Amino acid sequence: MSVFATLVEQLADLLQPLFHASAAAAAIVLFTALVRLLVHPLSRAAARGQRARAALQPRIAELRKKHAKNPEKLQQAVLALHTEEKVSPLSGLLPSLLQLPAFFLLYHLFSSSSIGGGSNGLLGHELFAAPLGGRWGDALGDGGVFGAAGLVYVGLFAVVACVATFNYVRTKRMSAVTSPAPVREEQVPGLAAIGKVLPFMSFLTLVTVAVVPLAAALYVVTSTAWSAVERAVLYR
Repeated sequence: MSVFATLVEQLADLLQPLFHASAAAAAIVLFTALVRLLVHPLSRAAARGQRARAALQPRIAELRKKHAKNPEKLQQAVLALHTEEKVSPLSGLLPSLLQLPAFFLLYHLFSSSSIGGGSNGLLGHELFAAPLGGRWGDALGDGGVFGAAGLVYVGLFAVVACVATFNYVRTKRMSAVTSPAPVREEQVPGLAAIGKVLPFMSFLTLVTVAVVPLAAALYVVTSTAWSAVERAVLYR
């Protein structure tokens, strides 16, 4: 973790002439962008996978008619079709899973009072008036919702709410287009449940931002906004 802390500090030093006291916050945003760029090829592959799954829908419709009275055989046939065409129904989850280590590194980095046996100097950095190691509860206790630190969180919540609403509307619209009524319930284990929950996932980011250190919240907000733009481009 000390290596990671050094990376954040070096990025903050690089950005300090432009962002001054908020240089560490800017470094986290830049770090998030670098992570997303590294994961971008997988996001493109996931987009290709979704298009491939959409192309399979007519064949899945035929399987539903053929095995209408045998759900178990239908499930096996659909799984076999995905295997034959080398299409994974869960491939879209891989980019998100690969970002988790970076999130947890930031979480632990800004939750630890010491690094490598010394004090954690990163905890003294702020985003405007809000400490990067603080949480929304701390801001509420220090000036309330509309205090100096509280307003930083109000801004983050507003960004997350806008992105979540955009994602919700877009996901519902895409589901209606790519999953017409006759084939909407394709029998892939877990896929139906994921499809129902997926439109609401972005709203859970509001909870994450409220409970994690501000540094980790910045990572989540930046990554979520990046995902919204990336998906709008890749899935247009």
